[in-house]
Amino acid sequence: MRGRPTQKDVAEKAGVSQATVSMVLNNTGTLTVSTETVERIRAVAKAIGYTPNRFAQALKTRKTMTVACIVPDITNPFYPRLIRGVQNVARAHNYDVLTVDTDSSEKREQHFLSWAMQGRVDGVIGVFFHLRVPDLSALLDTGIAVVRVESSHKAGGAQPIDDIFIDSKAASMAVTQRLWQAGHRRIAMVAGAGGPERVRVEGYREQLSAFGADPYIIVDEAFNEVGGLRAGERILESGFAPTAIFAANDLMAIGVMRALRARGLDVPRDVAVFGFDDIPAAPLVSPPLSTVTQFQENLGEKAATILLERLTGEREGAGSTHEMPFQLIERASV
Repeated sequence: MRGRPTQKDVAEKAGVSQATVSMVLNNTGTLTVSTETVERIRAVAKAIGYTPNRFAQALKTRKTMTVACIVPDITNPFYPRLIRGVQNVARAHNYDVLTVDTDSSEKREQHFLSWAMQGRVDGVIGVFFHLRVPDLSALLDTGIAVVRVESSHKAGGAQPIDDIFIDSKAASMAVTQRLWQAGHRRIAMVAGAGGPERVRVEGYREQLSAFGADPYIIVDEAFNEVGGLRAGERILESGFAPTAIFAANDLMAIGVMRALRARGLDVPRDVAVFGFDDIPAAPLVSPPLSTVTQFQENLGEKAATILLERLTGEREGAGSTHEMPFQLIERASV
């Protein structure tokens, strides 16, 4: 045998038609052959090294059996766990997952929108900081399913765009309330520009207002440890003298802790620190970081399940919205 083994080669060695081989190996149609024949075909395919030609299948079925997971920052440990959840479900349905990183850039989000419209994927799961429903309509027009992972409630609409979300505002209010109940009256917040920053800051601000206290917020352009370090330094230089600092994500919280240590301040004796996201490093830093878990793997699994329902036709019609749970995780930083 020369070249790459084909379905015709499998059919000849297994003593069946090529159509039967295609039906068995591609899991298409209703199988009318015996279990013995199915096992023989699969054994022959394995023995001669046959693997399906995904490009040829895509031309026939107009399906790539691939979905894209678009995230703003693959270096943020929040996202690999989300992607893992997507992969868990996709793999069970014989779909591959392509992950792309937009660097939180509107231009990059638009780029991958155009990329997806070229027929490279069947569906998109996206964490979009800039694109809105009108921007995504072109994807839907080409038959590509879209699920968004959001940081605030979405009402759903006529367009078949499905949303899952964590109520980040409610989570931020819960953190602020917990710090207040612990006796903190000077609670500062640090946040990175863009993404979930607006709703998380809004929750902090509203809860403090309900307590009759004034907010103190530092927003840095970087939603990461460097941004947290810079924001922490600015708070310490401001004269505000917080007893607690709430960071809009864990990476920023870790940066804040670095700033505090550099000034000789102890966490939590001098300043308590609370993060958001429960990244894998959160329980490993010293002291272990209190934070908000969003159950990221569950988020990914839910997003992929909804997307696959769209792709298989189980879910039709207008868009849906699904709220997912959060939980405060208290460790030694408060």
